[in-house]
Amino acid sequence: MAPVPDPVQSDLTLPKSADVVVIGGGIIGASTALELAERGVDVVLLEKGQIAGEQSSRNWGWCRQMGRDVREIPLIVESMRLWRNMNVRVGAETGFRQCGILYLCKDERQLARNETWLDEYARPYQLDSRMIGADEVAELVPGAAIPPAGALYTPSDGRGEPQKAAPAIANAVRSHGGKVFTQCAVRGLETKAGRVSTVVTEKGSIEAGSVVLAGGAWSRHFCDRLGIVLPQLTTISSVFRTEPLDAGLERSVGGDKYAFRKRLDGGYTIAHGGMSVSDLTPAHFRFFRQFMPALKTEWDSIKLRFAKRFFDEWSLSKPWKLDEVSPFEKVRTLDPEPVDWVVKESEDSIKRNYPAFQNMKVAERWAGCIDVTPDVVPVISEVDQLPGFFLSTGFSGHGFGIGPGAGKLTADLVTGKAPVVDPEPFRYSRMIDGTKFAPMALP
Repeated sequence: MAPVPDPVQSDLTLPKSADVVVIGGGIIGASTALELAERGVDVVLLEKGQIAGEQSSRNWGWCRQMGRDVREIPLIVESMRLWRNMNVRVGAETGFRQCGILYLCKDERQLARNETWLDEYARPYQLDSRMIGADEVAELVPGAAIPPAGALYTPSDGRGEPQKAAPAIANAVRSHGGKVFTQCAVRGLETKAGRVSTVVTEKGSIEAGSVVLAGGAWSRHFCDRLGIVLPQLTTISSVFRTEPLDAGLERSVGGDKYAFRKRLDGGYTIAHGGMSVSDLTPAHFRFFRQFMPALKTEWDSIKLRFAKRFFDEWSLSKPWKLDEVSPFEKVRTLDPEPVDWVVKESEDSIKRNYPAFQNMKVAERWAGCIDVTPDVVPVISEVDQLPGFFLSTGFSGHGFGIGPGAGKLTADLVTGKAPVVDPEPFRYSRMIDGTKFAPMALP
């Protein structure tokens, strides 16, 4: 059973035109649309299913600066600034709370690895991340049965509620004059004089000056139809939540085969923290070379398997015409089953490490599809070969926390405003110009 996002009222009548059309109603698309609407841009947000129906409601809910690839740090710093005022900004509860996050270290090797990240990446950006010893860990996260050697701790990191955040942001789009449509899949684009001109949906067409694709795991399929190569694969993250539990643990924690955060409902969201599964698809063979560096770096945390997903992807990859039912209508929501052994391992591990979870009751389990790029860094960029077409995708499991900042940067690029951060690391051209893909690697 998948978590149910808060409802978002859909507009009824598709407009004939808009300045900007945003495709995809997850945290990235909603944040982009809100930025544009607040600036007075005539924006339409289109979602094939329900707002936050896929990974944007299924993630852990972490909003972290800690452990980021250095290329993402300026963007997450801006994003955290936006998160802290988000409830006021949208006039609704997104669940954001500044709680602090700890990465627990079980031995000297993990301490050294996190110290390296702190020295090389965090300190130049003046993050408040710091290494702490076992005694301070015990004060911040009491009750460990297996005391860690220490931890990397960032007091200013936080948490949000994925089922609430993107819907609240999307509702705010409407309050600023933007339009939001759910159950409205985009089949493709038409061009005029070499640039984007029209967005073709299952409910009709919209003339548009610019288009933003924030389609998450669906972005590669959409780009394929346009002749745009987007190296992108997916992994499955398995998660569960507990019923309300008086564990006395307010800070979010990543440990050995477990990660947890407190929820507004009094329970905890718990995941493995160090393992995901990637179902083999035709795209794995198509982009094998591009993803080899990432596989070498992340081999211990990704398990490949052959399953029904291979044939589903094969079927969805078949070409379609703009007057035909598209793959986005055939599958409104990617809803993978949680991987039993991953959930079991995380459940056993958290009980072993924190006895307060021994009697927890699992209220719900779910899984989500994370879209991943070869360097594990998103693409936030105009596509030069199709003027007026922008990508904001490939967030590689980092999208929820970085969403507000990504939305701001995307809106800057679309409107020609000076970008809030340097967009160079996120340029689309690196996907196709022979740039050597280099995921962040530490000792």
